[in-house]
Parts: sequence; structure tokens; C-alpha cells
Amino acid sequence: MTGSEKSSAILARKGGRPIAAITAYDYPTARLLDEGGADVLLVGDSLGMVVLGFPDTTHVTLEHMLHHLAAVARAKPAALIVGDLPIHTYDTPEQALATSRALVAAGADAVKLEGGVSQAETIRTLVAAGIPVCGHLGMLPQSVLEEGGYKKKGKTPAQREALLADARAVAAAGAFATVLESVVPAVASEVTAAVSIPTIGIGCGETTCDGEVTVVSDLVGSYPWFVPPFARVEADVAGEIRKATRAYIDRVHSSSSDH
Repeated sequence: MTGSEKSSAILARKGGRPIAAITAYDYPTARLLDEGGADVLLVGDSLGMVVLGFPDTTHVTLEHMLHHLAAVARAKPAALIVGDLPIHTYDTPEQALATSRALVAAGADAVKLEGGVSQAETIRTLVAAGIPVCGHLGMLPQSVLEEGGYKKKGKTPAQREALLADARAVAAAGAFATVLESVVPAVASEVTAAVSIPTIGIGCGETTCDGEVTVVSDLVGSYPWFVPPFARVEADVAGEIRKATRAYIDRVHSSSSDH
């Protein structure tokens, strides 16, 4: 299927079978997640922290994104591949279009950007050019420096109204879905009910959105140094790597002592 067909299939899931989205940053992981049945593979700028070792997503460049996106695309997954627009690569609609075309050329089926009302014109520009767009509302990782940290959204009446306005603006502009990150559960549910496009939650509680997205390293336990409090870890890849490494080193050391 084309990117437009895949994104339309995700849009059609509104209110139906929940959408399961997982981040992916490389070829083997993309293949494994696709074989596992993921609906969406998000090549997120979260790779800045969990792959590249940066303190936040503001260090991620377009070159970083293109490199990892191309690796994921080589897996030829049935899942929809969504690529994040990195910070300061979509400051104007024209710049966003150039960036999005580069991501699509690297293998993205769709792109994701942060912001609501302020991004409506940009979303319309991308959609008019045939590029499917996913929104990102609530806590915006690219704004972490301005906000002084990662903060829950929807706690005040003003935040609630802003979230509703942003979600409606993103939907009206033509986005096929939007991520809701770290939004108070009751408000996440309200936003989900207020718009005609699927909401994909992370840190919003369970069953408040039309689907969930998780960071793959949180899911499989491959980044043990920081695990968000809302993450549900299903495996201990870090532990298995340590165990395998110790077994390998013990084997090599013991075999060398025979000589």
C-alpha cells in the first residue's frame, strides 16, 4: 500500500480496534516489530536519547532522522512508517514541505510534527502536497528547554481548552491522527471524543485514546538507565545482553588460559 492508503487505514480505525504504535530506529528492530504485528512504526526523534545518547530531542538533526528512517524503511514493513520532523526543520510551511519531502524520499509513509493551532497552516500545506501528517499535542519534547522540563498537560482549565482547540485545529487541517503525550487521562478522553481523527496516547492512561505509542527500548527493557513511570516493560533485553556478554567473556578468557 502507498503511504496515503496506509494512513487512511489508520484514520479509519477511529473508535474501532485500538492502534498499536512502536518506535523503531534500525532495520532488524523494524523487521521484528513488523513481524509482531505493529500498526505503526514511528521513527521518532526520541532516538536522540535512546540511540544517540543526547539529553533530549533538541540535538537531533535532519541528517540523523534520514539515516535511521532509511534503515527502518529497508525492512519494507507492512506497518505505516511515520518520521518525525526534527526541531527547527519546520519553522515555516515551506521549510516543513522541503523537510517532509526529504523524509518521504528516505522511506517515510507519513510525517509527524509538534504543535496544534500554530501548525495548522503547515499541516494544510503538507496534506495539499500529498504528504500524510500526524500531529503531536500535549507535552512537546522539542519544547522541553523552554518549559524547563517534561510536564503533564491538561491540569488547568486553560490547558484543557488549549488542548481541545489544538486537537480540533490539527484535525481540521487534515491530519490523519495525532499523538497525545502526558495529558491528564480525563482530558485525553475528552480530546479523543472531540475529534474525528484517532488519538494515539503515551503517558495518558489506558483506554483514554484510540491507540497507544511506546518507545521500543521501554517496551523491551534495552535502556535501563531511565524508564518513564508510565512505561510497561515487557522484557529485559539489557539483562540478556549483560548475561550474554559475561558468558562470551568467560568463554574467551577460559579458552585463552589453556595456551
